[in-house]
Amino acid sequence: MTRIVQFQTNFSVGELDPLLRARTDLAQYQNALESAENVTIQPQGGARRRPGLEFVYNFGSSFTKFKLIPFEYSVNDSYLLVVVVGRVYIFKNGVLQQNINSSGNDYLAVAAITSGVIDELNYIQAVDTLILVHQSLEPQRLLRNTDTSWTVGVLPLSNVPRYAFTLTTTVGSSYNTGTPHDHLEPSGIEGNITLTAKHSGSDANVFSASAASYIGQFINVTPFGRLRIVRKVSAAKLECFAEVPLFNTNNIDDADWEYEEGYENTWSNTRGWPRSAAFHEGRLYFGGTTTRPNTVWGSKVIQFFDFDVGTGLDDESVEATINTNQLNVITHLNPGPDLQIFTTAGEFVVAQLGNEPVTPTNFLVKPQSRIGSRPGIPIEDLKGSTIFVQRQGKSLMAFQFQDATSSYGANNLSVFSSHLLKAPVDMSIRRATSTDETDRLFLVNGDDGSMTVYSILQDQNVVAPSKFTTDGEFISIANEIAETFTIVKRTVNSATVYYLEKFDENLTLDSAKSGNAASSVTMDHLEGKSVNIVRDGVVEPEQTVPASPFTVTFGTAATASHQVGLNYDVTMVTMPAEPKLPQGTIQGVKKRIVQVDAVVANTQNLSINNKLVPFRNFGVSVLGDPVAEFTGTKTVHGLLGFSGTGQITITQTEPLKMTLLGLEYKMSVGN
Repeated sequence: MTRIVQFQTNFSVGELDPLLRARTDLAQYQNALESAENVTIQPQGGARRRPGLEFVYNFGSSFTKFKLIPFEYSVNDSYLLVVVVGRVYIFKNGVLQQNINSSGNDYLAVAAITSGVIDELNYIQAVDTLILVHQSLEPQRLLRNTDTSWTVGVLPLSNVPRYAFTLTTTVGSSYNTGTPHDHLEPSGIEGNITLTAKHSGSDANVFSASAASYIGQFINVTPFGRLRIVRKVSAAKLECFAEVPLFNTNNIDDADWEYEEGYENTWSNTRGWPRSAAFHEGRLYFGGTTTRPNTVWGSKVIQFFDFDVGTGLDDESVEATINTNQLNVITHLNPGPDLQIFTTAGEFVVAQLGNEPVTPTNFLVKPQSRIGSRPGIPIEDLKGSTIFVQRQGKSLMAFQFQDATSSYGANNLSVFSSHLLKAPVDMSIRRATSTDETDRLFLVNGDDGSMTVYSILQDQNVVAPSKFTTDGEFISIANEIAETFTIVKRTVNSATVYYLEKFDENLTLDSAKSGNAASSVTMDHLEGKSVNIVRDGVVEPEQTVPASPFTVTFGTAATASHQVGLNYDVTMVTMPAEPKLPQGTIQGVKKRIVQVDAVVANTQNLSINNKLVPFRNFGVSVLGDPVAEFTGTKTVHGLLGFSGTGQITITQTEPLKMTLLGLEYKMSVGN
């Protein structure tokens, strides 16, 4: 038999797609894991037990749909908004705000939010204002006054864009025949024009309908001229803007003009409301409705709620429809260096030349890539890239400008880990706050309630995925500055409940309550569950949370710290061993791991191939002391059994700290 020594120096590739198991030729294979459950990949390449979850709030079973929205008002004031049917709960520093608007309620009532809009609810924020949009929801505005005073209502839009959903034209000679008229008299040929209806030299009150009904309709003139009606001055006069100038100022005979009508508000309960929004370069943009799914609109400059097309001046509103050989339902708008438009069929940008601002005359949408994005999942910015989930939820994409082609392109971030994307429903990014962290992207999977977490070092081309699981299902995710919150669906005392919980690097348990000196803790949210106790760093025996008063009493009172909650499984499995030998592959050869040298940092508990690694020696009072954190190399001998893969499995039996930096192992090869 042959003895081989291998050293896996890092795990910077994370969990590798099973379909790549035979690709031992890939450089990534040597730094990958077959399984990485409940660990995060560190920027230096090691793998660490994932943060635990702090219990924040019990939503019970009354609500089953949630949308988490971060709201940053100032450096000192940031909030997490939890949107449920008819309500918005407001948390500051993880504490639910009470008596909102002096109502006695611990929530803000928003009756317009129904069950049908939560899954694909989009939002944008500017300073103290949050705007909520959905194709079935009239845009709502939440205005922050103080921590407990918030104003909510319909977004006060004016000059809503109009569109002819049902177009009707009437020749001038047949228009309002009850009032005699024979021609129209224009005041000019271009720009703002006043049209006066005449009969035998006198004004003819032919425009007798309501003033509102004329706004946005058209007068078409033969041979040249298309006039958009801006205002009804009187029953005989209309103020218009010449979108196509007239040939001259001669009178327009009734046989040479037609009234074109049918234009109505683009956004309404009948026609649908915008499903996406963005602030970009002084305008508020809306994208896509039920009846006009591929159109984007921009407000007047600085007048964010006014969509008056006016006379087409540079600061007036803009509009464009994406027409390609596919249906492009707009799902998201993103205010990057250019306005980015994400649709179900592809990605587009509003092209701008240099520092030239967007105007009605240069508002041009250009296609960039043909991937398509998944509705309902937020898009995220990460160091110049816009991260989005592909339409079918099968891949994670990065949309970014590419100097080589002077255009945008989409790169697949999940090419080595597509198996971890299981019908994703939500996404959020936590940006690194120290050199000991990576940027961390969280994807909530709708299929099994797991979470796929990517540790990203973009400058080093590191994208390392792992899988988070818990005693329950992850439902939603959001990041409030440096704090990551999630909604977790759990089964407690035979009932399905939903909890708001927060990832905490100082915790090693889920749905946990923690504190300082104490002899007991009330765990009413986990009645009947078996919970773990870590008291002053010592793991006490598990206890089942009793009925009221739900008190879990420690074996010994905590003098410095305690945490009580649910344990979670930590598993790491190396890839099948395939050393590069002169004689070729050893795929079909039996293998046995003889010895493992695990390089660890600040670690208290670890098992290798089901063999517990000792982290302390017996001595005086050792059983009453916490396990000291160990940094160095732990060696495990006597690992029995041959296999066809020669893999190493790392697990934890206790909820304690663990950081694995690398693995050196000796392997015996031979049949």
